[in-house]
Amino acid sequence: MMQTRKSPDRSYGEKLVRLFAKLMFTGQKHSLTDLARSLGCSKQTVLRLIDDITHAWEVPLRDELRDGRKWVWFERDGHVVPEPAALLSETEHRTLQMCRAFTEHLLGRETFDEIERAIEKSGHHLPAGVEDAGAVFGVVRSGVIDYTRHEDLLRTLLQGMEERRVCEVRYRGLGAPAAKTFHIKPLKVFAHRETVYVHARRAKSPDKPYKAPTYDPLLALHRFEDVTLTDTPFRRPRGYDFDKVMNRGFGVWMQKRFRVVVELEGWAAAWARERTWSPDQRVEDLRDGRLRLSFWSTSEPEVVALVLGFGAQARLREPAPLVEQVRAELGRMAGLYDVPARKRAGGPDNPLPPDSAPARD
Repeated sequence: MMQTRKSPDRSYGEKLVRLFAKLMFTGQKHSLTDLARSLGCSKQTVLRLIDDITHAWEVPLRDELRDGRKWVWFERDGHVVPEPAALLSETEHRTLQMCRAFTEHLLGRETFDEIERAIEKSGHHLPAGVEDAGAVFGVVRSGVIDYTRHEDLLRTLLQGMEERRVCEVRYRGLGAPAAKTFHIKPLKVFAHRETVYVHARRAKSPDKPYKAPTYDPLLALHRFEDVTLTDTPFRRPRGYDFDKVMNRGFGVWMQKRFRVVVELEGWAAAWARERTWSPDQRVEDLRDGRLRLSFWSTSEPEVVALVLGFGAQARLREPAPLVEQVRAELGRMAGLYDVPARKRAGGPDNPLPPDSAPARD
């Protein structure tokens, strides 16, 4: 299969300027791998760009082979530009590099490029030879969403937030056969588990009766098909507090708030102990190193997914209706693997309902 050419819309001249700016502003060492990814081209193209820069401007460009990778940088005379109060310190600059690396997979290409250029410009006064963030920070990208094609939609939504203007959106929900058109008051953009969401309130659509929904819509950015800014203004809700709305319990699906009690053992207990599940969670140590975790949630599907994800290391205790959902889901899952129902219940000679096993605490 022929390899797809990377970023065909970017001209060679643009790459040349961007590479020159990156090396000039940062004074850092960059690997060919990171440069190729940043510029959206091959390593061979980066080498040609470097050759053109050194021959055209006779700049003191240095390179070295280290850890199986080739690194390049501009040679400096050791003089560090005095640091005005407005410039970032080396620690602040490194923190921005870390944030850039950790959020790169959540940003579209154009948005990421803007952040990268800003960081490069802010680092021109740092000591020579400081390595780029790619040398020390990274992120695992499996299962992530490519937001590049959604950048224009995000910018329109952000403009709506800044100018307090209602947006007409065409949105296709998960599993929906077609997109629906409605109006929203965009309030906040937030990230949750590798996904970017828009927190909004429904707005009245022209010539249609309005009925306030029970819950605010949960809108994933990658499911927007179109966003149009209208001339209709809106007022930000009085006392709006995103954390009180979205961070009051486990999950992002807004349902009726309920209490969860789950018992964990082994690696699941250790893993769960390291995390905060809701602001007022309770953690209780049981015998044999087991853990009883209780927290508030507003999302039944996410609690079920959490418990099933722990496998046999977790047992949901409350709420009772959700315990029944987990049991039913386990039955359906077992059916996929042709596990006999009587064996699941304890065997033909000693049938044992799942809930009749004695508690170990």
